[in-house]
Amino acid sequence: MLKSVVRAVGAAVRLSTAAPPAARALQLSCPALCSPGSATIRPFTRSLWMLNNNGASSGYRPKLFSSKVLSPSVSCGCGGLHTEGDKAFGEFLLDEIKEEKKIQKNKALPKMSGGWELEMNGTEAKLTRQVSGEKIIVTFNVNNSIPPNFEEEVEQGQQQKSPEDEPEIVATPNFVIEVTKQGAKHSLVFDCHFPEDEMSHGDGEEESDIFAIREVSFQPEGDSDWKETSYTLNTDSLDWALYDHMMDFLADRGIDNTFADELMELSTAIEHQEYIKFLEDLQGFVNCK
Repeated sequence: MLKSVVRAVGAAVRLSTAAPPAARALQLSCPALCSPGSATIRPFTRSLWMLNNNGASSGYRPKLFSSKVLSPSVSCGCGGLHTEGDKAFGEFLLDEIKEEKKIQKNKALPKMSGGWELEMNGTEAKLTRQVSGEKIIVTFNVNNSIPPNFEEEVEQGQQQKSPEDEPEIVATPNFVIEVTKQGAKHSLVFDCHFPEDEMSHGDGEEESDIFAIREVSFQPEGDSDWKETSYTLNTDSLDWALYDHMMDFLADRGIDNTFADELMELSTAIEHQEYIKFLEDLQGFVNCK
């Protein structure tokens, strides 16, 4: 397997900064850090450029047009240009796709235990479950869900790590939980994330929570946008006893550490599938196929 292989886009564009501003909605997609737990993971094959602060998450967008022509080019029936650089780019993408498929652990998406039904809309996933008259919906988006989990570049003269020793990729997306009761006008909504360190909210607990509640609010049922006019409770300054009751409330509805582990496994599989599909689409675009 390639050592620290650059991601396709990184090899072609080499941006210095990049990332869309985060939008506040029920389907959140900002990255978060966590301890991977038992989630499915795969070897770290993405480029460091794509994951560092100067790469895909800093706000810079590349220019679509450039006046610089790198090499003579010809056109084909598709009306596009075909340069030597395009040819090399396409060959690189082909090798990259083969490598990613070789290390892909989940050809089919893993199942969530507990009777959750999965719906997909591109990179957005929705899990739905009915519990004694209550409807529980968990939504997340795998875009930007890979945390920058890498070590410093190998110094000159230092031996490179083997593929087995490379860091492994785990998707840790923010996720939103919506609990709706029959006859209620509003849903109780929890904005959750995977913190960098496992969090514990009580003395003497043997097992810490691998996910955390960031904010809680009542929102109109079925609305996809988080209404800023609704009061939102931030848990940063919340009493631990109240916070623990909220975590117990979610655990009673099947959202606990086991659920969080399975969600990481599922989101990692989805993200990898979408990455491979992106590489295939990119290769088709470069080669005019």
